Amino acid sequence: MGQRKSGIRRNVLALSGGVGGAKLACGLARVLPPGALTTVANTGDDFEHFGLHISPDIDTLTYALAGFQNEQTGWGRSDETWSFMTALGELGGETWFKLGDRDLALHLERTRRLNSGQRLSQVTSDIARLLGVSSRILPMTDDRVRTQVVTEDGVLEFQRYFVEAQCLPKVSGFIFDGADQAHPHPDIVAAMKDPDLRAIVLCPSNPFISIGPMLAIAGLRSALASSEAPVIAVSPIIGGHAVKGPTAKMMKELGLQVDAAAVAAHYHGLIDGFVIDTVDASLANRIEVPVDVQPTIMRDQADREKLARAVIDFADRLTSTDKRA
Repeated sequence: MGQRKSGIRRNVLALSGGVGGAKLACGLARVLPPGALTTVANTGDDFEHFGLHISPDIDTLTYALAGFQNEQTGWGRSDETWSFMTALGELGGETWFKLGDRDLALHLERTRRLNSGQRLSQVTSDIARLLGVSSRILPMTDDRVRTQVVTEDGVLEFQRYFVEAQCLPKVSGFIFDGADQAHPHPDIVAAMKDPDLRAIVLCPSNPFISIGPMLAIAGLRSALASSEAPVIAVSPIIGGHAVKGPTAKMMKELGLQVDAAAVAAHYHGLIDGFVIDTVDASLANRIEVPVDVQPTIMRDQADREKLARAVIDFADRLTSTDKRA
């Protein structure tokens, strides 16, 4: 990374997928000054269903930062009802992807506004504001990027693999359709060049299907690699297991060691520091960048804030060390 500038900084840019990333984003939003956090959401998971534009990771972040998240599932709203899905099932419709009644209203409004010519970033910003989110949420791009999973059953659209097939088919690779033509949202690139940027955080999201689609956008990856702010990644693997989701399963099927060190290696050349859980402390000597060892399981808001403070403190220490170099 480049030579970092001195002075007090306040802003943090977080790159996030869904559930795990949203938890850390909630912690960062509480411990940082108002307006200091910008969260970049993966949109490779987006898809069209019943003619609606569904943005699962954007919605998970929005609901979490608004305080509406379903703590049991990690996705969807806490005050949800399911009359639409019940009626749809009675009519013989597809029910493999669950759309709650309140959630459906968001998808309808998003689709209406996109069809009127508005950009996804504009719609996302307005919805977040209307739901009371004080920090900023940016889609990784306003262009169309779709994650496809290469499996033993063929190439599957992401939601068909993740939800309908329940992540069961063996994975051999990923395609980020449209990423080679996509441009990162310009405010993401500007944020990475901001002299007031304190840190860039790669949240504990799946490195292949949550952070991977972002890194597949050349302009975003190059901006990340050249940023003067410290880039800190938090491992989604704890003790050889993923807290939630198919990360560990994917790593095994891709022939990778299922541990935090392998995740750090996956981010080679992009990160300045790596946060691992206390149970993985013995792996620190296998990781080529500075390591901070912390309890990383976020069971409640207190855990989220504690980890957020640790990540920011780690970034500050790396910045101070860089200044003395």
